[in-house]
Amino acid sequence: MSTTSPEPTLAGSSAAMGRLGPWFAAIWLFFLLSPLLDGWAQRDQVSGVVGILATLAFAAVYMVVWVRTRADRMRLVAQPPLPQALAYVATLVALGALMVACVGESGLASTVYVGVACVMVLDLRVAVPMVAALIGIVLGLGSVEGWGSQVGTAFGVMAASVAVFGLRTVLSRNIELVRAHQENARLAVDNERSRFARDLHDILGHSLTVITVKAELAQRLLDVDVERTRAELADLERLSRDALTDVRRAVQGYRELTLPGELTRARAALAAAEIDAELPNSADEVPTELRELFAWTVREGVTNVIRHSRARTCEVRLTPTSAEVVDDGTGPGGGTATAGSGLAGLRERAAAAGATVVTRELSPGYSLRVVRP
Repeated sequence: MSTTSPEPTLAGSSAAMGRLGPWFAAIWLFFLLSPLLDGWAQRDQVSGVVGILATLAFAAVYMVVWVRTRADRMRLVAQPPLPQALAYVATLVALGALMVACVGESGLASTVYVGVACVMVLDLRVAVPMVAALIGIVLGLGSVEGWGSQVGTAFGVMAASVAVFGLRTVLSRNIELVRAHQENARLAVDNERSRFARDLHDILGHSLTVITVKAELAQRLLDVDVERTRAELADLERLSRDALTDVRRAVQGYRELTLPGELTRARAALAAAEIDAELPNSADEVPTELRELFAWTVREGVTNVIRHSRARTCEVRLTPTSAEVVDDGTGPGGGTATAGSGLAGLRERAAAAGATVVTRELSPGYSLRVVRP
């Protein structure tokens, strides 16, 4: 079953705002009416026609830049690649220069949009010097004969750039928040997968080990004791049903175990494996908050004894602060004492309860102990 989710965006459920966004940006093209009207007034000249076309092209390119950049932000892309961003700015600068050359002073209205575009698409370390240079050029053009002071235009470039910088900062923070949310969601999914894999290993590992041992015992008894064989086969059916129930509980998220139940299972499993067992008759002294952890300890320890140790005896010891499984075999891995996923999962559970897993090799034997100070 596929678990692929739709590509995350910053827009979320703001589809209506997304449709209105371009219109909001287009409103500010109002300030290009001045160079457009100046070009119209000179429409009988080549410079006037070129000025009109340059102004319309400038407005179109600016809207493309704005819409594409906004779409990138919605896809959690902070800014376009540098070559693409420089191409945007260079196109606007070229068209703006053509507007100034064709219609004169009114074409300087384009500089405000160029400054805004720089802040929108370029890294701030590049955008700030470019905006400063643009302001300097605008102020310098105030000395052209017949043109007035361009202080107002320069201030407009600076004010618009600062305003867009504020908008960009807000969007960048939103992108960071969305990315952090996505990372948290990914980690939560990974943790749940690890939890489920750990629980499934613990549940099926124990149950299948006992089923295997009983099946081997039934096979050996088949020609010796028919009644005992029938009893073992009945146990196999019961254990299989219990394993199925445990798996269903794990899938549904019900992970709670009972310590008395695990002691009962351990007694039956050790007897089936022909291992002498010494188990406590009750778990009354174990506090409530440690019962589930100690149940997992008994399950993991007894499973390892049956599966790996080749032990002849096994003892389970319970105190109000500890649970220990001791055997006289070779330990996990036939004496190599390697920790499998079962022990790793037990350590995670113990750490969550403020407890510690302690393993020791004895002479002979092996000890698995979980203790909370």
